[in-house]
Amino acid sequence: MEENTYPQKLLAELLGTAMLVFVGVGSVPATTLLDGNAPFTMAELGMISFAFALVVVAMVYAVGHISGCHINPAVTLALAATRRFPWRDVPGYLGAQVAGAVLGALAIVGVLGRRAVGAGLGIASYASPTGAGQAFFAEAVGTFILVFVVFGAVDRRASGGFAGLAIGLAVFAVIIPVGPATGAAINPARAVGPMVVGALYDGTVHWGQLPVYVVAEVAGGVLAGCCYVALNARRTHAVPAASTVPAAPAAPEGALS
Repeated sequence: MEENTYPQKLLAELLGTAMLVFVGVGSVPATTLLDGNAPFTMAELGMISFAFALVVVAMVYAVGHISGCHINPAVTLALAATRRFPWRDVPGYLGAQVAGAVLGALAIVGVLGRRAVGAGLGIASYASPTGAGQAFFAEAVGTFILVFVVFGAVDRRASGGFAGLAIGLAVFAVIIPVGPATGAAINPARAVGPMVVGALYDGTVHWGQLPVYVVAEVAGGVLAGCCYVALNARRTHAVPAASTVPAAPAAPEGALS
């Protein structure tokens, strides 16, 4: 069976993550610029969530057959931790995802201009009354749900052809409750990329919050993968020795097997 080369997979991860950030994260400053600096309404939060969901669905079907469409370090690390992805490929995937996130954030500035930086550039952050502990929990729970759905959707026993839709719906659902608390990054690359570009353009970046996002998301993702594997474990039934199994009668000549 032919397989894409490793560089092709890395390029797919880079482009997939770039498009995720450009469309999903880009919808945040776009909404702010259209509506002023007023707090997002529920309808606006829903539209931002929908933008993230749509681009995730699109990327799963566009590059899933090339690289697996992880486009999220938490997914890559969860798959590796559960022996579903080779550790030797992890560094390249993580690098491609972070580079793609930076590229996507740069594209936001290229399209919307520096005013996108003034509008926050979609950088995930939290502020009072949300503290570090609450933010950690929110990101861990949100990433847990996303990665758990990813594992179930790509299981060989799952209904074929619906993985992208299931994962996109999970993203949409998670952003609704987690977004108001932390911005719902649920993806370390998505958290890092806009921060890097925001800093390049002298935007407001809370670097001290980055470890909260990265550690919570990786922990939530790996825990979700381990939980899915534990729930999916099946007993292996012993097969009687050949000498104790009665021989089956010979089938008539020409009979269907």
